[in-house]
Amino acid sequence: YHPVVAIYSTFMQRAYDQIIHDVCLQNLPVTFCLDRAGLVGEDGPTHHGAFDLSWLRVVPNLTIGAPRDEAALSEALAMAVAMDKPAALRYPRGSGRKLNASKLKFAGALEKIGSYPPPGEGQLLLRGNTRVAVLAAGQRAFPCVEASLLVAEKTGLLASVFDACWVKPLPEKQILDIAAESDALLIVEENSRIGGFSSAVLELLADNDRLGHLTIRRLGLPDRFIPHGPVRRLRADVGLNVSGIASALRKLLPVPAPADEKA
Repeated sequence: YHPVVAIYSTFMQRAYDQIIHDVCLQNLPVTFCLDRAGLVGEDGPTHHGAFDLSWLRVVPNLTIGAPRDEAALSEALAMAVAMDKPAALRYPRGSGRKLNASKLKFAGALEKIGSYPPPGEGQLLLRGNTRVAVLAAGQRAFPCVEASLLVAEKTGLLASVFDACWVKPLPEKQILDIAAESDALLIVEENSRIGGFSSAVLELLADNDRLGHLTIRRLGLPDRFIPHGPVRRLRADVGLNVSGIASALRKLLPVPAPADEKA
């Protein structure tokens, strides 16, 4: 059998010892489907899935996926069940974010996205015209695309957007290639900034001596418990909505941000 365990991200924290000793230590084929990863809204601080990338990344033998929408989740789940080893997939409450950018001026820079890649590979979603790139994980990937297109509408400068798709193993070669071609990186995730996706990217860059020439900024959940409230407002509060991502991105581009722009 290949058990599939569907459970809230925050509730899975209670089973951490079982994940390590009863599954991963024995390298058993079990797939964990972590619902409500990221901010969940009115359920409050006990239910936000703010930490799963941080505490799962350190566990050996475990593959970790962060599909960006329903179609990606379906494909990633099929891959995970087909693997003869432990895997975890994290995804948000409710519905995924659909990309609605067809009417924007730079929409032609969108890449044709094929099938979801296997572990260790990501996908370039948007090819920019600058030496600035956004690295995203999971549900914030499409909002990053929208933010980059929004900024380009005002400035003419378009940042590339790359979806890592898998947080462990990372798409290391692709990230290193992007870093080599960039002057600045914006790393975005809806997980704690401590120990999560951005930490994994920083570790990769440091281990390969690629930090020296780069300006790097990170967007993620701060080191505090997030209160209850509508998800839209909570994301705005922590800068993880399209407007917040666009604001962070403008600061990395080689032009001043328009003072009167409202995303």
